[in-house]
Amino acid sequence: MIRNDSKQDKSVKEMRILGITGGIGSGKSEVLRILDSKEGVYILESDKLAHKLMQPGHTCYKRIVETFGTGILSQNESINRPALGELVFSDPAKLDQLNRIVHPAVKSRIRSRIRSAKKRGVRLFVIEAALLIQDGYRSICDELWYIHVDRELRIERLLLGRGGTREKWESVLQSQPKDAYFRENTDVTLENGGDIRDLEKRIDFELRRMLADS
Repeated sequence: MIRNDSKQDKSVKEMRILGITGGIGSGKSEVLRILDSKEGVYILESDKLAHKLMQPGHTCYKRIVETFGTGILSQNESINRPALGELVFSDPAKLDQLNRIVHPAVKSRIRSRIRSAKKRGVRLFVIEAALLIQDGYRSICDELWYIHVDRELRIERLLLGRGGTREKWESVLQSQPKDAYFRENTDVTLENGGDIRDLEKRIDFELRRMLADS
C-alpha cells in the first residue's frame, strides 16, 4: 500500500527490493497481504503481470500463438490458459519454450516498474514469483524470502481452495523444487503453517532488520 509522505527524506531512505518465493500452496498471498498493509510498500506479482503480457495486443501474445498455434485460443481470441497449461506442463520442452517467451518480458517490465517506484519514493518494492531463484532475480533483489509450509498442509489447502484430486496436487508438488533447494538459495525462511499472528510478528521483525540501514 503506497502512501505519500511529504516528510520522507528520500535522499536518506533508499528503496530496497525484496523477492518472495515458495511452492504452490505455501500461502504467498497471505504474506503479500501482510506486506501490503505496511507503509511505503509496492507489491508486484509476476504471475499476474505475465497474464497481462499474454493478452491480445501485449508483448508475448503474438509469439505464443506463433509458437503453439491457434488451438490454444478461446472464441474471443484470448489465450485459453487451461488449454495452454495442459499443452506445456506435460512436455518439458514446450514449457521451456513458453518460459523463454514470457519470463524475459516479465523481468524487463519489472525493471521498468522498479525505476518508476524509485522516483515515487517507494520504501520497499516486493516481487513475488514462483521461479524467483531459477529466473535469476537474485541479481535484482536485496533479499529473497522463502515461504515454507509442510507438504501435507499444502495439499490440504490446495484441495480446499482449488479442488481437484490429491493425486493431482501430489504430482504438482513432486515436480517442484525441494525444500532444501529453496532454503539454500534464499536469505530468510518464513514458516506459514501456524498462527497468523506469529507470521505477522516475524514479518515485522524481518522488515525492521532489512530496512534499518536503508
